[in-house]
Formats: sequence, C-alpha cells, structure tokens
Amino acid sequence: MKQITFILFFVFSVICANAQLTRPVNNPRYDFQRLHFGFTIGINSMDFTIHNSGAFFGLDSIYSVENQPQPGFNLGIISDLKIVEGLNLRFLPGLNFGQRDMTYIVRKDSSFYEKVMKIESTFLDFPLVFKYRALRHNDYRPYLIAGGSLKYDLAAQKEIKDEEKPKIRLNRTDLYYQFGLGIDFYLPYFKFSTEIKYEVGMFNMLQPDNTQYSSAIERMNSKLIMISFHFE
Repeated sequence: MKQITFILFFVFSVICANAQLTRPVNNPRYDFQRLHFGFTIGINSMDFTIHNSGAFFGLDSIYSVENQPQPGFNLGIISDLKIVEGLNLRFLPGLNFGQRDMTYIVRKDSSFYEKVMKIESTFLDFPLVFKYRALRHNDYRPYLIAGGSLKYDLAAQKEIKDEEKPKIRLNRTDLYYQFGLGIDFYLPYFKFSTEIKYEVGMFNMLQPDNTQYSSAIERMNSKLIMISFHFE
C-alpha cells in the first residue's frame, strides 16, 4: 500500500512539473458532456479485519487465526453524470472476483498444524461515488473519489459440503464505504483513467456455527484495495 501511494505521488509530481508545457489538447470539449458511459477493468486484493472473540483464549485447540489476501480481478460498466463543473456522480455496477485464505494454527495433543480455508467471493457490486476533479492540465486531470457500495456475494454458501468441512460461512450482503484517487488521461478518441481506491465493509460477515473455528472470532469485516482502468 505504501509503495502504491509513493508511485501515485511521483506520477502526480511529474504531471504538475510539466503542467506549464504547451501541447496540443485532445478532446477539448469532452468535459462539456452532461452524461457519458464507459467500461472498467482492474485488479483487487480482498482481505479481512478479524477480531478475536472472548472465547478465543479459552479454546484449547485454536492457537491463532490469520488471513492471507489473494489477487483477484473486477469488471463493470460506467455511468457518469456531471453535477456541476468539477463534480460528477458515478454509478459503476460490476463484478468483483477474489479469494481470501484463512490460516488457523491448530494444536492437537502436543503438536501444531495449519488448517487453511480458501474462501472465494464473487461480488455483485453496486458502487455510487462522487468524483471531484482538479483543473485540467493539458491532457491530464487528477481527481478524488468518495462514496459507498452495496455488495452481494454470489459465492457465499448457505451450507458447507461435507468434503469441505471444517469451513466457516459468510453473510451474503455487505455495505462498504470507499475513497480513492486517480488521473484522467485525455486521448484523441476517448478518455483513459487509472484509479486506486480502498473499501471497508461495515457489517460482520461471519455466520456463527457450533464449531471452534467460528467461536474463535467475534466479527470479521471485509476490506478491499482495487486498482481500476477506466475507458470512457
């Protein structure tokens, strides 16, 4: 995350340093549009924030619980409405595919072993965000975004198959808040944007059951880092 932030800061610095150079301007009337559409593709990293329950230290077999985020990808469509100059409202419905590996260190007798649960998610994603744009410099325009998103997990299981047990279950629906930044690049025939954003889920995603694997956890909140490439 720190490396990504440094790279984006460097890119912004280069753009600002060259802002005074005179160049031909692509699509000079692009921002006059009231409504436009496009599509987006990108990559993501899904993760959990795990809070141990009060029963965790009373469990004889569960020694620790850790989460390992795995790379995923996302795709969707873009609807962009200009509210006033510099402020747009965006609706970007799409799909997020990803996986999180939860590693339990389990103690049995006098030895320890790992139990890894591969938890896949396929989110129907319905984000609604505000986009605040800085002044355009030649063919570049940096921006900030903030908003919320409703996600529905198509891969969340109502029941765990016997061959997959033990495995925890997740709730299907979550509400996220999100914020991020990006840069618009004005090309001769369309606009291309690179964007990074951070999303945090507000609901507890854990479905409690009678196993020690869920008893060790009080709540689990989802979080995502998404890097997107927009074509508009």
